[in-house]
Amino acid sequence: MPEPTKKDETPNGQPEESVAPDSNGAPPLPEISLEVSPPPEAVAEGKEPVETDGKKPEPPEPEPLQAVVAKEPPSPTENGSNQPQPGGVGVKEQAESANSTVKEEGPCSPPPPDDDAAATTCPSPTPPTEDANSLKKLSIELPNDSVPAMGRKDSVWSLGEGQAPEELEKPVDNPPLSILLIEKPQSGTVQLGGDITFVAKVEAKDLLRKPTVKWFKGKWMDLASKTGKHLQLKETFDRVTKIHTFEMHIIKAKENYAGNYRCEVNYKDKFDSCSFDLEVKAEQSSQTLDIRSAFKRSSEGQEDAGELDFSGLLKRREPKQQEETPEVDVWEILKNARPDEYETIAFKYGITDLRGLLRRMKKIPKEIKKSEAFAKKLEPAYQVDKGGKIRLVVDLADPTVELKWYKNGQEIRPSPKYIFEHKGTQRIMVINNCSMNDDAAYSVAAGDEKCSTELFVKELPVKIVKGLEPVKTTVNERIELECEVSEEGAQVKWMKNGVEVPTGVRSRYRVKCEGTKHFLVIDDASREDTGTYSIMATGGTSEAHVQVDLKPLKIYQDLQDMTVLLGQPLKLHCEIYPGNVPGRWYRNGQLIQPNDRINIIHRNKVHRLEIEACSLHDSGDYTFVPEGYSQTLCAKVHVIDPPRLHLDSLNFPDNTVTIVAGNKLRLEIPITGEPTPRVVWMKGERVILDSGNRVRAETYGDQTSLTIDVTEREDTGNYKIVLQNEAGEATASVKIKVVDIPDPPEAPLVPSVGGDWCTMTWDPPKYDGGSAILGYFVERKKKQSSRWMRLNFDLIKETSFEPKKMIEGVPYEVRIFAVNAIGVSKPSEPSKAFTPLAVTSEPTMLVVDDVTDTTVTVKWRPPETIGAAGLDGYLVEYCIEGSDDWVVSNKELTEKTRYTITGLSPGAKILVRVKAINAAGASAPRTLQHSILVKEVIEPPKIRVPRHLKQTYTRRVGEAVNLVVPFMGKPRPKVNWLKEGKPIDPAHVSIRNTDCDSIIFIRKAERSHSGNYVMSVQVENHDDTAVIDIQIVDLPGPPQCVTIEDVWGGNVALAWTPPKDNGNAPITGYTIQKADKKTMEWYTCIEHYHRNCIAITELVVGNEYFFRVFSENMCGLSEAATQTKKSALIVKEGMQVKQPEYNDHDFKEAPKFTQPLINTFAIAGYNATLNCSVRANPRPKVIWMKNKIAIIDDPRYRMFSSQGVCTLEIRKPSPYDGGLYSCKAINDLGEAQVECKLEVKGGFTFYELLQRGVPLHLIDKYMNETKIVEQEK
Repeated sequence: MPEPTKKDETPNGQPEESVAPDSNGAPPLPEISLEVSPPPEAVAEGKEPVETDGKKPEPPEPEPLQAVVAKEPPSPTENGSNQPQPGGVGVKEQAESANSTVKEEGPCSPPPPDDDAAATTCPSPTPPTEDANSLKKLSIELPNDSVPAMGRKDSVWSLGEGQAPEELEKPVDNPPLSILLIEKPQSGTVQLGGDITFVAKVEAKDLLRKPTVKWFKGKWMDLASKTGKHLQLKETFDRVTKIHTFEMHIIKAKENYAGNYRCEVNYKDKFDSCSFDLEVKAEQSSQTLDIRSAFKRSSEGQEDAGELDFSGLLKRREPKQQEETPEVDVWEILKNARPDEYETIAFKYGITDLRGLLRRMKKIPKEIKKSEAFAKKLEPAYQVDKGGKIRLVVDLADPTVELKWYKNGQEIRPSPKYIFEHKGTQRIMVINNCSMNDDAAYSVAAGDEKCSTELFVKELPVKIVKGLEPVKTTVNERIELECEVSEEGAQVKWMKNGVEVPTGVRSRYRVKCEGTKHFLVIDDASREDTGTYSIMATGGTSEAHVQVDLKPLKIYQDLQDMTVLLGQPLKLHCEIYPGNVPGRWYRNGQLIQPNDRINIIHRNKVHRLEIEACSLHDSGDYTFVPEGYSQTLCAKVHVIDPPRLHLDSLNFPDNTVTIVAGNKLRLEIPITGEPTPRVVWMKGERVILDSGNRVRAETYGDQTSLTIDVTEREDTGNYKIVLQNEAGEATASVKIKVVDIPDPPEAPLVPSVGGDWCTMTWDPPKYDGGSAILGYFVERKKKQSSRWMRLNFDLIKETSFEPKKMIEGVPYEVRIFAVNAIGVSKPSEPSKAFTPLAVTSEPTMLVVDDVTDTTVTVKWRPPETIGAAGLDGYLVEYCIEGSDDWVVSNKELTEKTRYTITGLSPGAKILVRVKAINAAGASAPRTLQHSILVKEVIEPPKIRVPRHLKQTYTRRVGEAVNLVVPFMGKPRPKVNWLKEGKPIDPAHVSIRNTDCDSIIFIRKAERSHSGNYVMSVQVENHDDTAVIDIQIVDLPGPPQCVTIEDVWGGNVALAWTPPKDNGNAPITGYTIQKADKKTMEWYTCIEHYHRNCIAITELVVGNEYFFRVFSENMCGLSEAATQTKKSALIVKEGMQVKQPEYNDHDFKEAPKFTQPLINTFAIAGYNATLNCSVRANPRPKVIWMKNKIAIIDDPRYRMFSSQGVCTLEIRKPSPYDGGLYSCKAINDLGEAQVECKLEVKGGFTFYELLQRGVPLHLIDKYMNETKIVEQEK
């Protein structure tokens, strides 16, 4: 609420600007003109008022006064009407004098020449008098002294016909209150010139954004536009308490600041307001209105010095006591004073508008007193031409009175120029050769009386010989206007746009004269010098237009876009030419004024804007506008602030948030940064989006939040928050711990089992639910049952337990529950089924089976009592005779009842024992009664010829021959091979011998390799031999001779002899082909023909045929055929052929296996097949047997027979499917049988079969069959 400032006129008549100390180039303050109406007598005489410089005479009595403040042109309001700003106050005051009149004001005061936006003072008629009393009206414009000139509308406080003072003192009704204001501003009192602060607080707990607060004075005046050096508005926000604080500071309060104020708060649809009063206390003064107080300056030498104080003209709410001062009649003093004493009197009594007072003094009628010294006084004025002579004559009433003449107050002495004459009572002063210096005020004193006059010297007109010439130049150049007049030393006046050009010492204009030539010089021209210049002489005028243009603007260095950290200095720099061009800096279109923080520097061509510490408000578009140019320099400044996370607001230890699963979690973390940082929530490598359904991250305003609608244990973990903006990056981690019931433990293990007990162990659950495990519950059930029984009612702290009171042989399962502070987990998976079992009895019939120099082989029978636990295997141990150090021979259990102990020292004596092992443990050992001497026993050799080698071994030429012949004997037998009684050539046949077999290998068989091979095996004096017949077969040769024996009808009889080379294999048949002699295309007549003669029938009569015959053995047809030398012509004559009589061949045959069964190894779980071929007629009945027991209706076997090939398929065999398999073929002529052994590897133990649920009688059958097979081996 700034105080209105005042403006007076300078002595030369030009208005003087008064700028506030911190306005920094703001528009000049409004001009105020005061006029005091003179007495009506002066008006009637029509005398012109006398103007003096800067003083105001004090009238003898109060007169009507009107003060008019120059206003800026009205700006349109929102509704388009030009109404005064709210807050105007009108005051009516009556003048003390009841018979005063009101006169109209003079013309408008001229505006400041260098400010286009300045206002002018316009005349306005004074209001009519009411009840013979004159009214005073004062309209004062209050500019804002702290806001830049552009873009600001100044409010006007109108003190006129408005509310009466008593109405302003009435309290304003408060509107109904809401709940926004938690602390309201209170009424206060302040001393005149003191400071006071009003505080309003609003709680922002339920507000999403800052509320709007407005401060008013009276009913309508918004104080937001009145901020300045006397009024400041401040607002702060406390993040902890979430309270907005709004403050209004009134600095150096004045009397007119008192009154009613109001604070209004708005937020969406909510409204709250509060009224309060301000009382300004001041020293009491007299209520009498002194006109001189309106013309005095206030606070001389203080901060507000230079401002006119009009508070004395405003309304006064209550009479104030004023010190009594003696009444001084300034009017009388001025009336009785000489004109040269006016300024001294005005300074003494503090009169500033002396000219106005002198005007009114001239209008005051003067009393004409009869002079006692002069009979006739001087005329009021005299006129004489320059160079002429003038006589000044006075007539004295008393000739004896001494007379003195004065010129401008200086006494005139007799001289040739001034001649004094006396004629009776007349006294004459003659002035010869009058010049312009004689143009002055003259007076003559006769005793105490004085009379005066003025002498005007009329100068001859001075003509202009050479006029001014127009000039067009640029800024900073020198301008010289030249004019020549008709007379030397003539006085001329230089004008610019009709206004006289100032030519003082500090003026930019210099005037010089050289004889008749006159010059106007402007050394450093500026654009303001553009205009029409004229020179005025008494005999004429001359004018010329001067155009000063700007120099072309050159930008040496433009503004650069900058990005600055918050709090760092900002320096904007540009360089332009010309260098003396000033300019203005703008931010976002608002003029920037220098202050303590902002420094604007202009040095030559360089313009700089420096900000010590940047704030966020310093961001924006900066523009430098050179004065007078349309070009601008622009740059963008971006003030950035590194992002920050304020995790302290969580109030969680170690930033760890603990929550029970299933509840909703919402974390809100305050963040700061400019520009607003981009927030990313991450869990591991996964980014949490704001569009998630259950888990989502949201960022709004100055905080970010993580929301989990229904927490789950998977939500546990470290959540990383990443903030990024241009200033940098900030990261932080928040650990969320979701507590829940623990995971179920893994299935427990049962390491040992007894007759009615077991030992079980388990591992703690992988996830304890975020809370320590308190203990475990254990349950068990029978495998075939579904009812679980809890074994403990008190929590088990350990991870092991020993259930008891179980039934032996019954499979059981156990499971575990984990318990923590949240609850009980789900049950674990059941353990593998286990059966409480006891150990078996000791093995039986332990005997020595074989002894060598380094090994001992023993065999035994299974225990008599195995029990429900079954039998896992056997453990064989031995010790040296005389020692108790038993050594385990087999590291892994053996399921066989025969084992060979290796690595023994020759000649040593050892004891051997065997233990039976099952799930319950080891049985009592079975020990040999006598020690065993480790020494090899001679075993006669024996060759075990494979079944397929007992017959002739046939192979085709070119095929490989690979025969393996096993043998037995100890020590290692010597092997020798002979062919037809001769040693075998190793270049053709390769032989390799091992400890147990001999291999004969022929890479590419030839017919020469056929023959009887004799193998002999010898151990010392014992030997054994075997003969192997190898037959290498090839294609046969063609028949030796083919002849046509007879031709009859459509038949031809052929005969041929067998081939010389049968291919080392019997001839199995012949193939006969025929060809017509015309085409010689061969066609097969018959294949696989066994005889040496044949009759070809169904030949075409009239054709002539050739015939050929191919021989055939087991390898195929011969490569060549034998053709008949002669052809057979089929003639049409009929012939009778005597058909020979043939006896039918008897094809009946007893069964005979052409391909026997072969010993086979099968893998458990994979299908196995046994194949053999049989020849018989009639077709035989085929019977398959296992261990000499016929296989009938067993779904595990499938039997096929196709064209003599018999097949037995065993589906997914198990070890107990191994054994001796037989195939028997029976027809009416006899029977035949073949056998083979099937061994299934990868079988099951007794315990595994029992776990799989195999009936006990099948297990016993399988175990017995396995023993029989092993014994036979």
